[in-house]
Amino acid sequence: MSYMMGIDLGTSSLKVFIIDTNSDIKAECSKAYQFDSPVNGYAEQNTEVWWSACCECIRNVLAKLGTTAAEVKSLGFSGQMHGIVPLDKDRQVIRPAILHCDARSGEQVTKIGAIFSEKNIRDSRFNPIYTGFLLTSLQWLKDKEPENYEKIRYVLLPKDYLKMRLCGEICSDYSDSSGTLAFDIENMRWSREILNALGIPFEFFPECYGADYPVGKVTKQAARETGLDEGTIVVNGGGDAVMQAIGNGSIYPGNAVVNIGSSGQACFQSDKPVWNPALSTNTFCAYGMGKWITFGAIMTAGLSFKWFNNLFPGDSYRNLDANVEKLPPGSGGLIFLPYLNGERTPHVNPDLSGMFIGLNLNTSRIHLARAVMEGVTYALMQCIEICGELGLHADELIASGGGARSALWLQMQADIYNIPLKTAVNEEQACLGAAIVAGVGAGMFNSIGEACGKLVNYKERKYVPDPLNHRIYREYYCLYKEAFLGIGTVLQRVTELGRRQAN
Repeated sequence: MSYMMGIDLGTSSLKVFIIDTNSDIKAECSKAYQFDSPVNGYAEQNTEVWWSACCECIRNVLAKLGTTAAEVKSLGFSGQMHGIVPLDKDRQVIRPAILHCDARSGEQVTKIGAIFSEKNIRDSRFNPIYTGFLLTSLQWLKDKEPENYEKIRYVLLPKDYLKMRLCGEICSDYSDSSGTLAFDIENMRWSREILNALGIPFEFFPECYGADYPVGKVTKQAARETGLDEGTIVVNGGGDAVMQAIGNGSIYPGNAVVNIGSSGQACFQSDKPVWNPALSTNTFCAYGMGKWITFGAIMTAGLSFKWFNNLFPGDSYRNLDANVEKLPPGSGGLIFLPYLNGERTPHVNPDLSGMFIGLNLNTSRIHLARAVMEGVTYALMQCIEICGELGLHADELIASGGGARSALWLQMQADIYNIPLKTAVNEEQACLGAAIVAGVGAGMFNSIGEACGKLVNYKERKYVPDPLNHRIYREYYCLYKEAFLGIGTVLQRVTELGRRQAN
């Protein structure tokens, strides 16, 4: 039997699983970790934490597999996007990686925006300039840590660092690279125009290939550390949004995934790059040439619910779900704005904070919990609505992420979006996407489409919108949008004041 391995490098954990060509998961393992925040608004990671978690999880799944490591023919990657791992000429990490959720580079966002505007750089027109993206973090290093910037020879994305440790090759893929702000989205290559405008060496950036491209083989050193067989095929992989779409079977125009993970996305497949003049969405390259995705993204989806549950510990998510389900739509006249770490779509503002609107003496913990779930879903509805205005539609959505494990939240989503939802059988779609490209890269399948057809299956139950609930939610959704218009400036000023005091 031949097996494929998928490795998913997330913000808060690393996951590995092994799957066979019949779509049976043979072994899986995950390792949680916490990023560092040495200054309020910073998000950094010691890359050895990732490598240690990767080695531990690989050894664990190989032990569970019950056969020789040589049966694992290939492995692929899914990775958190946008972050930066700076390496010196000897391929040593210069400083901790700066992650996608880092907010330190606000000054650089303004600076880059002014330069792009002055020089009328067309390559920048598909994505907003935002903190935490590789280019803004690199500019921050150039401005604030010049001694470290001078040492840089390579800049890698997080999953590409692990790939280098496994096979010794420095490279990236179209999808992850297009989330750096340094990539020509239309022509699928690094943008000399952008890099020249900022005075950043083109040579910092690695070669790019499709997600299913075999980039190398596991080295002798990596084999010793992980237990993998030396010579196992290492396949490129991609950014988590694209790998998750593959793991959900969403690979053709008209397919769409709505994801509630730590952050959230409404992601639409397209056969052309979609330009949004408001720059409130993201358009990235997908898994290969001539493939693109466009999505709206929110910063704190599942994180909002985790934050709430940490405030009121003692109840399992299942019990909380059961109690929340007893309440009618609208949470007793309560609305939650889920801007706990700024917001991307549609506000593109890292300096927003969240709030509850409509609190009264009858508001209970359960009302608050339901309002959090509804607020996150309203935010995703806004993403779907904006993508619709750009000409992107789907008759059915595939729900993904931790939020898809709650039947209550799935039905709530169907009612708010007024679009039917289905879910994949495999709940680790990013890992599955990584394993699928591993299988294609190793020649087990002829194409990603063929592999998805054989490895992606859906649950029988579909979630169909309830017309009455949708009418109720429509009123609340309109109020949700109106609320920000009245208080958005205050939320930004409160966040800024809090950061000044903390620092």
